[in-house]
Amino acid sequence: MADGQFAATGRRKNSVARVTLKNGSGTIIVNGKDLKSYLCRDTLVIHALKPLDAAELMGKIDVKCDVGGGGLTGQAGAIRLGIARALTEYDPELRGLLKKNGLLTRDPRMVERKKYGLVKARKRFQFSKR
Repeated sequence: MADGQFAATGRRKNSVARVTLKNGSGTIIVNGKDLKSYLCRDTLVIHALKPLDAAELMGKIDVKCDVGGGGLTGQAGAIRLGIARALTEYDPELRGLLKKNGLLTRDPRMVERKKYGLVKARKRFQFSKR
């Protein structure tokens, strides 16, 4: 990328995050908002910033992220994977550290589809003997 920008894509459930990293003061912008005001919950913020924390680059890199689809949990997971993948482009030496912490693995779990004759994916209608 131009001017020391590093981009990557992260996905989780139905969410897709396009992440761009560059050297800076540590500002994190998601869809035009601050990360903490966008994700609302502290646990999701910690989850999304785990790659920066593991690489000890918190406060040294600016992150800009466009995320869409799914809910907040899926979006936090997508941001996390996007940041981790962009960090491997930023510094290939970090790949081993991120891989050891399980940050480069895409979470394959998806919502199970609803089956016909059932209320939800596995929940059945109430059984009546008479």
